[in-house]
Formats: sequence, C-alpha cells, structure tokens
Amino acid sequence: MNHALETAELQELTATMVEQQAEACVLLGSHLYAALMRAAAADVRGDGVTWDILRPHASADRGSAITLRFLAAVHRLVLQGRAPAVAAHYPSVGGSGAIDGAWDAFHATLLEHRDELIDLVGWSCQTNEVGRSAGLMAGFLVAAQRSGLPLRLLEIGASAGLQLRWDKFRYEWDAQPEQTNWGPPVSPVRLSGHWDLPAELLGTEVQVASRQGCDPNPVDVTTEEGRLRLRQSIWGDQPARFARLNGALELAALVPAQVDQVGAGAWLAEQLAEPTPGVLTVVYHSVVWQYLPEAERDEVRRLLYAAGARASAHAPLAWVRSEPENILRAMRVRLTMWPGGEERLVAKAGAHGFPVRWQPALSTDR
Repeated sequence: MNHALETAELQELTATMVEQQAEACVLLGSHLYAALMRAAAADVRGDGVTWDILRPHASADRGSAITLRFLAAVHRLVLQGRAPAVAAHYPSVGGSGAIDGAWDAFHATLLEHRDELIDLVGWSCQTNEVGRSAGLMAGFLVAAQRSGLPLRLLEIGASAGLQLRWDKFRYEWDAQPEQTNWGPPVSPVRLSGHWDLPAELLGTEVQVASRQGCDPNPVDVTTEEGRLRLRQSIWGDQPARFARLNGALELAALVPAQVDQVGAGAWLAEQLAEPTPGVLTVVYHSVVWQYLPEAERDEVRRLLYAAGARASAHAPLAWVRSEPENILRAMRVRLTMWPGGEERLVAKAGAHGFPVRWQPALSTDR
C-alpha cells in the first residue's frame, strides 16, 4: 500500500471520528458543537484547514480523543478573548449559542490561528469532569456500606484531583423528595438529574481518611493556567458543567488532596505494596483506561489482584471504575472488592454523569 493511499485512509478515518463526536454531542445536549463538528468533518474531507490542524496528530487510535482536543484548543482561544467572532456563539463567555453563522466564525478562527492550533491539539485531554462522580459514588457507597470503614482514596489518572473531593458534592434527583439526595446541602457542587440509587444505600455515611491521586501530567488548580486547562475542555454551550467545575475548584481550595506526577503502574506499586489496616483502600478511575498503554493496564490489573490477595476484613481493597462501554460514551460503573474478589456491575451512567441507573446486585451483565 503506497503512502498516498495510507494518508487518504487516515484522512477519512479522522473525518469519521469527528462525525462520531458530533453524534455524541447531540446525545449529550451540545447542538452547537455537533453542528461545528459536522462541518469540520466535511472540511477534513475537503482538505481544508481543519485537516491541516488535525493531520499532524491523526492516528488510527480511536481512544486518542483528537476531536475533544481540537474543540478544547479552539475553546481556549475563546476563553482568552482571542476569538471574538466564535465567542459570540459560545455561552461559556456570554455568547448566544446560535448555530447560524457559527461555522463561518469557527472556520475563520482556524485560519487565523492555524499554526498555534496545530500545537494546542497536541496537548493531552484533561477534562476532569466532576459530573462523573454521580456514577462513581454508587460504587463508593456500596463499598463503604460493606466495609464499615473509613476510605483511603487512591485515584489514577486524577488530572487536577477534583473527584478526590467527591464526598463533598451534593447529589440530587430533583423529581424526588429529600431521601433521594446525598451529600452536604450547602456544597458548591450540585449534581442533579435522574439518579435511582436505593434509599438504603443513600443512608450510608462516609468518612474519608485520606485523598491521593496520580497523573502523568497533573493540572495545578492553584494557577490560572491550570484552571484554564480545565475550563477549555468543558463544552462551550454547556453552562451547567461550567458551574460544576467552578464549584469543584472552590472545594479544591478548601479540601486538601495530593496528586503525584507519575504513571498509574509505578504509583500503585508503591501505594499497594502493603495492606493498610483500619481503612478501606479504594482505587478508582473514570475515562482513564483508554489512555493507558496496554502494558500499563496489565500492570494495574496485576497490582490490584496481587494486593487483593493480601487484603483482609481489617484491610480491605476496592476497585471502582467508570469507563465507556461504547463509542458514544455510555458508562458502566463496576466494583470489585477484596477479600473475595467479587465483581459486579453497580450502575450505568451518562458520559458526563447523569442519568445514573442502579443495577441490581444479581445482574449478570459483566
């Protein structure tokens, strides 16, 4: 196969990935981004400036999140006040959300900032979507209820560590009375939507003994650049997600949590070297698995199962993860607990959190 044919195939694959992201945007309520990405896919196929920007980063890896990185790169310019024509359409900076004329403004911005955007698209994706805690916490509550112990939180791929403060968020199902809610009523982070966890589970009290995380490139939320990195990855027409992020940044300044700059395998080897008595050690992650090399995924599994073999009732271990089940980002929340190593599907959740649908304990959906 000659190089030209390989390039043409990669170009078409990239256009398809952009189109698929457009469909995901529709399902997740971002009609502005969906319209922009449909036009961007056509621009890729037409050898336009979108392809100029994406080509240096294009690959057959569907988990590379190239479209999300592209959207974040443009949104960064908007948030910096450097793309006023696009900003007029982005509610994140007070824009109208109007689709009419949005692509023309977007396309003009791509042409104006082409070289810079080529560089920005090369940055890793750092969403740190706090809404995903709505699904994760189903696993946390089951684990806490079973162990009856304080939690030692260990998050891999923690980015800025915002989800290390998940127990300080307020979880609500607006259509139901108070007993369906959980968390501090005055929390600056309010996660609300369809959330059908059992009432007996929502009565579980949680005490967090420690909060630690790791990430190869952690985001420092004490800096303006760090906060910008997180905000640029939020979709520009979803102000509710911005409000959640801003609330989580507020909590980050109040609730200490450590995020080490290291990969998951090396970090867990140290953290799980010996059982920690008197606490339930909880290793968790959300939308991280796809970004780990296969060898590191294997190492994480090996470390967890080896630590699980050493676990006891006085030093138990839990593995909670919320990862995509398909290309449109529907999530499954799974829990494995040791001693015993029992695994179960706890809940299904949306890509940004809600809706969260409880899965009965007897579910055989693995």
